[in-house]
Amino acid sequence: MEAALAPKVTLVGAGPGSPDLITIRGLRALQECNAVLYDALVSEELLEQLSASVKKVYVGKRCSEHSLKQDDINRLLVETAFQYGAVVRLKGGDPFVFGRATEEISYVESFGIPVLVVPGVSSALAVPSNQGIPMTSRGISSSFWVMTATKRDGSFSEDLQHAARSATTMVILMGVRKLRQIAQEVSKYRGSMMPIALIQNGTKANESCTITTLGAIPDIADTLDSTQPGIIVIGNVVAEHPAFFEEEVQRVVYSTL
Repeated sequence: MEAALAPKVTLVGAGPGSPDLITIRGLRALQECNAVLYDALVSEELLEQLSASVKKVYVGKRCSEHSLKQDDINRLLVETAFQYGAVVRLKGGDPFVFGRATEEISYVESFGIPVLVVPGVSSALAVPSNQGIPMTSRGISSSFWVMTATKRDGSFSEDLQHAARSATTMVILMGVRKLRQIAQEVSKYRGSMMPIALIQNGTKANESCTITTLGAIPDIADTLDSTQPGIIVIGNVVAEHPAFFEEEVQRVVYSTL
């Protein structure tokens, strides 16, 4: 009788989107696993590099379209580990940046299953960098603040308002559908001429970057595809983008690819 496989779960950060931005350690974990549970933002090209024998389970969440609730994902992780042994939980970016990793770790470990974590390249940093937008710059910004736009009840996060009152670079995740409202709120503290960038599908082949100012957002918000994932950057560092001064700071769409 074949011996049961020892269950083990590894949380792996897949990076911001491009399949070659996963870490070497993360790729090694994928190559050694028997099953993988992956999110919506994970590159299909990355999954294609896995052996055909690896069980692939989609548990992605995007906007309001959830394939599974978090409790269901937790239970599925445990069931898969007991059935297949080495399991990778593959998340976009870094597992600990709005990835609910601690919830999954706590649940899995409660069953006596060991959990390892492989950090990933966070999209909050890598996507703006890929477009030539720094998080900090001497004499312009000495800090950056990564946040979500709204709380669970739909109201603005206090963090967004606190950051808007400061000079920090604001990096807002999961805020594309609230872009108009975000621009209006931040304008109260930073003015209408503050630079803003919306980078969608960062580091992927269909990446795009919209460069403008807070005051111009109402004129272009309806032309943007709010179904596509994106990162919002607000701050004077956005003016470091090579396309910022083109077309009198109206809408500029720029891709690095």
